[in-house]
Amino acid sequence: MDRPLPTAIERTTIMAQHTPAPPRICLNCSGFSAVHITLGGRDRTGQLRTITAHCPACHGTSTRPAPRTVPFTSAGR
Repeated sequence: MDRPLPTAIERTTIMAQHTPAPPRICLNCSGFSAVHITLGGRDRTGQLRTITAHCPACHGTSTRPAPRTVPFTSAGR
C-alpha cells in the first residue's frame, strides 16, 4: 500500500509564537511591595495592631517602570 503524498497544508509548519516580554518585577522588593508589621499587643476589640509598609522604590506596585526609549533624532539640519 502506497501512502499518498502530503498536501500543502500538511507540509506547513506552525510558526513560533512571539516571546513574551520578561516580567517587570521590582528589583528591591521582588514583587512583595507591601508588608504588614505588627506593633505588638491588641486593640480594645481584640484585633492585632499592624501598620502597612510599602516599597519605596515601586511605591507598592510591585513593578519597575518600563524601559525608556530614546527618541530618534536625525543628524544635520
